[in-house]
Amino acid sequence: MKTLFLHPPSFDGFDGGAGARYQMKREVRSFWYPTWLAQPAALVPDSKLIDAPPHSLTFEDIAAEFANRDLVVMHTSTPSFKSDVKTAGMIKAINPGIKIGLIGAKVAVEPEKSLIAATAVDFVARNEFDFTIKDVADGKEWRDIPGLSYRNREGVIVHNEERPVLENMDALPWVTPVYKRDLTIENYFGGYLKHPYISFYTGRGCKSRCTFCLWPQTVGGHRYRVRSVENVVAEMKWAMNAFPQVKEYFFDDDTLTDNLPRVEALARELGKLGVTWSCNAKANVPRKTLEVMKDNGLRLLLVGYESGNQQILINIKKGMRVDFARRFTKDCHELGIVIHGTFILGLPGETRETIQQTLDFAKEINPHTIQISLAAPYPGTFLYRQAKENGWLFNEEIDLLTQEGTQIAPLNYPHLSHGEIFDSVEDFYKKFYFRPSKIAAIVAEMIASPEMMRRRLREGVEFFHFLRTRRDTV
Repeated sequence: MKTLFLHPPSFDGFDGGAGARYQMKREVRSFWYPTWLAQPAALVPDSKLIDAPPHSLTFEDIAAEFANRDLVVMHTSTPSFKSDVKTAGMIKAINPGIKIGLIGAKVAVEPEKSLIAATAVDFVARNEFDFTIKDVADGKEWRDIPGLSYRNREGVIVHNEERPVLENMDALPWVTPVYKRDLTIENYFGGYLKHPYISFYTGRGCKSRCTFCLWPQTVGGHRYRVRSVENVVAEMKWAMNAFPQVKEYFFDDDTLTDNLPRVEALARELGKLGVTWSCNAKANVPRKTLEVMKDNGLRLLLVGYESGNQQILINIKKGMRVDFARRFTKDCHELGIVIHGTFILGLPGETRETIQQTLDFAKEINPHTIQISLAAPYPGTFLYRQAKENGWLFNEEIDLLTQEGTQIAPLNYPHLSHGEIFDSVEDFYKKFYFRPSKIAAIVAEMIASPEMMRRRLREGVEFFHFLRTRRDTV
């Protein structure tokens, strides 16, 4: 089948692609690679991938693509679902005979509900969907495809048996050739990553049980299944040749440091290539492993601290102690490893006092950059079930975004309103960044590099625009 993989046009600046852990409009313009779309695209010969938001494409810009296609596979998410369903209807209006399928965490956990709400959609692929989509594109009978939910000829919704979890991760083709074929990599930004950057996965799954985390609870699972080091290094060599302009490679595994012997082995091979790289990490990596990683090209770790309050970390099953995170961060600072720290406000147990405690903790450990998110109960997560059971949802329809794509605070507690939680984000950012020491560090960074000067000035304008937009949001 002539297949198009599509991350559809959405809110202006909305980072909701099949690589973004949390779909929202960012504080500064940022886009993750559509890796979860690129992976099945790599399995389907002669397919095409369109990632509309980073390339500033409207529906009108891509409308001609649908006339001669047999199949469109769209990534969707809870925040963008209504918009994506509208796009599906517009596609069917152009080509009534085209088949449309949805992938993503939203439809993985709510296949029946999603199909009922999206009459223009013919099927959804549940859970780990790569080979499910390949089977559809290959023309296999839908009734014989594991992991597929679809409407049959009578309009009845059918759910096929589950597809077994993929064990041999080396069976997946590389995604970077799809990036080369279909994407303009300069359109992808990360506020804390060098530009241009490339990200991809070396494995799937995360053994941590964080109650809020989307992908492990919906698609990836809690077993960390990995590609061989040899396979990863071979793709790196290909990508280095294909993208000589890339300044940093980011490994987007939920927690690359889940397997310490493997990450050390991978680091040593990356060191031989002379690349600059970064990854997601939990704040429990021993100094010995950090030294191996740093000595072999590691520049930055993205670390989910979430909270500076120990009881909240226990509440969300983080499996982390504040004092260990403090020691880990000290090790990183001493070794010269840059940290982008992420925090979440509004998690179960949050109070005005714990928000202040987390702010104090963030200022104490002093990551180079931070991201402050609002607790978001995505369907399929433990946090969503917990919120439903306890009546914490401010909006039972769990709209997670405004009409402009800005994240809202969907959780509301008797002692702490959703409005207070929402307002605390701006306050946190200001009190963290508008300190003399942090301002001095940013200015020094800008003075040292004309490129960084231009970038930080642009990001500053975007950040203040983001804050102004939030003030108009309830």
